[in-house]
Order: sequence, then structure tokens, then C-alpha cells
Amino acid sequence: MTKREPATDEELLNAVGPAFGKLRRSMLLEVDNPISQKDLSRTLVLNIVLEAEQGDGREITVGGVAEYLSVDPSVASRMVSDNISAGYLVRAASQRDGRRTILHLSPEGRDMMDRFRRHQRAAFEQVTADWAEGERLEFARLMLKYVDCQNALRPR
Repeated sequence: MTKREPATDEELLNAVGPAFGKLRRSMLLEVDNPISQKDLSRTLVLNIVLEAEQGDGREITVGGVAEYLSVDPSVASRMVSDNISAGYLVRAASQRDGRRTILHLSPEGRDMMDRFRRHQRAAFEQVTADWAEGERLEFARLMLKYVDCQNALRPR
């Protein structure tokens, strides 16, 4: 909860952007089975690969990670290499174009993402512990709707 409720609709809407900026930082809440800062950063890449594997079957390359995160390809390459070194990702030849190298989650990467999802759920439950159940569910529905709309705007 903010220290002062926005007084106008305009103030409320202007407060949304900074609130989103704080969300990522707040994921480090002290909850059971916490995620390290390093692994939290790794989940940025792992999430992209997992979503592609579970979604439309897109093949994810280092370039795709760079594009999705809006970072320089060299930055994405270092992030991917770190995940490979940690045992969370593996490289494989594309089945569509053997010249391309694509990324897959390893069994350890899947375990990390399962643990991260449990961490996210625990953090959500901790933050909203004093909310009415209807508020928690409505917020969850609206957050999912927001993310779906945002993804629909993303160029494919």
C-alpha cells in the first residue's frame, strides 16, 4: 500500500508506472525457499524459453532473448551463457533450420522454474495476506488480463 492514496484519477494512473518498477525489486521478499539474486536474474531468460516451449512452440535463440529483453545481443549472449554454465539451459540444433542454435530448458532449469513459481506464489500470498479473498482474486485476474493485452501488442 502506498503511503498516500492518489487523490485524483490522474495521480492514480501516473503512479502505475513507478509501481510496476517496484514489483521486480519486491520479488526478493523473505519467503520460504528464497531465490538468490543471481537465480532471480537467470529466471528472466528461463521464463522466455519456458513460455515459448509451453506456448506456440517458437524456437528461441540468443537473438530472440535479446529482442524480447530489449538488450544488446552481447548482453543476451552472456545471460544465456550464464544459464548454460549453471546447468539451466542447453543448446540444440533447430529442427526447422539446422544452421540455427536454439535454447531449451534442462531438467535443472525446469526445477528452477518450478521453484521460482512457488516463490512467486508465496510472495503474492504474503503481500496480499490481509486482503479480502475477492480482492486477491480480482487483482490476479486483472494482472493476467494486463499481461495478455501487453503481449498482444508485442510484435511477433
